[in-house]
Amino acid sequence: MITTVADVHTDTQRTTQPLVIALRDVVKQYRMGDTDVQALRGVSLDIARGDFVAIMGASGSGKSTLMNIVGCLDVPTRGHFWLDGVDVRTLDDDDLARIRNRKIGFVFQSFNLLPRMSAVANVELPLAYAGVRPKERRRRAALALEAVGLGQRMGHQPSEMSGGQQQRAAVARAIVTNPALILADEPTGNLDTESSLDVMSVFAALHAQGRTVVLITHEDDIAAYAERVVKLRDGRIVEDYSQDAAAARGTHVAHAHASHAGATR
Repeated sequence: MITTVADVHTDTQRTTQPLVIALRDVVKQYRMGDTDVQALRGVSLDIARGDFVAIMGASGSGKSTLMNIVGCLDVPTRGHFWLDGVDVRTLDDDDLARIRNRKIGFVFQSFNLLPRMSAVANVELPLAYAGVRPKERRRRAALALEAVGLGQRMGHQPSEMSGGQQQRAAVARAIVTNPALILADEPTGNLDTESSLDVMSVFAALHAQGRTVVLITHEDDIAAYAERVVKLRDGRIVEDYSQDAAAARGTHVAHAHASHAGATR
């Protein structure tokens, strides 16, 4: 049975927007041989509806573990986690699968598109799992592809699209269910500079429409697109700050284009 929390907040961080993510003193501990390893050490974090947050950290910092918990791919050893008002501790495996499909849109470094299916058929998949009728699935998938600038590529298979276009198709698949959260794990890791700019502009546009985006990255220039940066080290949050994403992004885009122009001379 799913239970909900109407309002969750801390004394140090409040928001007038509903919280999509609320973590309280989350600990994640693994057993490796005879040793207990703490990947997360008491993490507390609020992310409100409409936020664009970059989570950063070096290898071993805990950011991948945090992503797995936020994405309902793993559960905390201790602590509390609410996703869009739902207490994740109360969920069984079937509930976790349903909440992942309905409330989270995943975008991964590898595009994870089925190679022999068209772009529109790939985007339809989450709706098929949710039991949406075929005609409605196709309509919503087409709208999602148009939203990411692939309206003319609906019938193309992944092999007929560039890396940037494949990742945009993956973004369309992530938003087709209208999830509470878009969770992107190193979404530009397999892309060149120009394709990275292209994909990040899509995330910026989705955020401008009011969508909640959480971006996992180790790259400062990609994190520049977010309005808030959370940095982890040794399983703890060590920095959490707002930034002028528009200014930082503009500087990065100008630099990237200048570098690209220089390289092609």
